[in-house]
Amino acid sequence: MTVNLTSDTATRPTPKMLQAMFAAEVGDDVFRQDPTVNKLEATAAERFGMEAALYCPSGTMTNQLAIKCHTQALDEVICEEKSHIYQYEGGVYSMLSSVSMNLIKGERGKLLPGQISAAVKPRYDWLPISSLLVIENTCNKGGGSIYTNEEARTLVQEARSSGLAVHLDGARLFNALVETKESPADWGKTFDTISICLSKGLGAPVGSLLLGPENLIDRARRYRKVLGGGMRQAGYLAAAGLYALEHHTDRLAEDNARARRLGEALAPLPFVASVETVESNICIFHLAGALMAADFLDDLAEHGIQAVPFGPQMVRFTTHLDVTDEMVDHVIRTLQKMA
Repeated sequence: MTVNLTSDTATRPTPKMLQAMFAAEVGDDVFRQDPTVNKLEATAAERFGMEAALYCPSGTMTNQLAIKCHTQALDEVICEEKSHIYQYEGGVYSMLSSVSMNLIKGERGKLLPGQISAAVKPRYDWLPISSLLVIENTCNKGGGSIYTNEEARTLVQEARSSGLAVHLDGARLFNALVETKESPADWGKTFDTISICLSKGLGAPVGSLLLGPENLIDRARRYRKVLGGGMRQAGYLAAAGLYALEHHTDRLAEDNARARRLGEALAPLPFVASVETVESNICIFHLAGALMAADFLDDLAEHGIQAVPFGPQMVRFTTHLDVTDEMVDHVIRTLQKMA
């Protein structure tokens, strides 16, 4: 048995998703003539109660388009130090938008009330201008930690009182919503812009969406084109995203539950020093003694189990559409035998 716990980006289209892709009606999206892309964008915007949406190849692109649209050169973006936009997007904010990052140390990737206003810089000529707050829900490097909407609203109010725009990196937002029972519209009312990923737990092969006001999305569309993100018959891909939104959001609760099972099984094992609280579909744990992540992962690979190091002695397991209960059973049995 092969079990891929490396990332929820490892998902493959289901048979019904493939059928939707093959049946898609397509056109040229650069001319806004692809009916399936148009439907995906309209569906997502309506679900979040926002004016417009833009389909892009990746979450890096949607996040960076948001930064570009919200900032000017020499501004700064405030975010938690574990944020994806800082850790895993190649530093492109400095090249594309000519902005810097003001990093805050929160708790498991989450900012705390009071930290934002304290981080906003005074208006001096020798300092960058604080102009945008970005929070990530769930926070990948924080172990899939979840913000409730009430927590997010508190931070957003604090940011707006300091004159900041607010963007949500919601790559795994739906993993949070199945736990908090909140609606996408709750989050659409809270943020200026939101990025959601279709190719993680939702199971589409490609794509993310940027949601926001129509005038900002129009600007983002132009930036998407000049960055090479203008796609032609993209409806074949958009059909997968549309199917995912319509059929795969509620089932994310299964992924979260499987990650919790893994966390519970890991906690008592002698080679595990600690397991971070599992709130969604990510389980991060720390190895004990001198056991290194690379050696531990080599041992797992001999049993057909794939995962990723998150530090010299840290490992991340990520559950997703293609990880079944039987696979989780296999992982747990293997871990227990290794003990």
